[in-house]
Amino acid sequence: MVDITNEDVWQAIAEENFLVIGMVSGRGEARTAGVMHHVHDGVIWFTTNDREWKARHIAANPAVSVTVPIAKRVPFVPWVKIPAATITFQGVAETMPAADLPGDVRRALLHGLEVTDGGERGALIAIAVRPTGDFVTYGVGVSVLGMRDTEGARGRVPVAASVVA
Repeated sequence: MVDITNEDVWQAIAEENFLVIGMVSGRGEARTAGVMHHVHDGVIWFTTNDREWKARHIAANPAVSVTVPIAKRVPFVPWVKIPAATITFQGVAETMPAADLPGDVRRALLHGLEVTDGGERGALIAIAVRPTGDFVTYGVGVSVLGMRDTEGARGRVPVAASVVA
């Protein structure tokens, strides 16, 4: 098992711009969605509109799972397909008006866009995911060749507050 710290994992999450969030609908059906995110003070943030199915599912059941894929490449031979490294964990999601986003999160996610009622898609909202339990990793902190050793490429570390701003 790879020797990795929760600070390493938080840093890896912050360096990526995409993750997959898993949720359960009000009817008990599993769903996933890809989102662009920002890390701030131990919370992973993203935005959506309040009429979108992501928002409705999370409002019905705030328990979520998250997978962060991390692309791996072989230098000088980018055509060689390498499985992505991954970070996965469970968490609790909370929705709030986008106007309530912390300042740096607002700048990172909205890039100066004005928050409006959103029209037919609904108002823009923020979703805050607080990780719980453990971060489970594969291929994080190991080389591409090291990923061939599936046991050695795995990691598990308790979630703790992010040191990444």
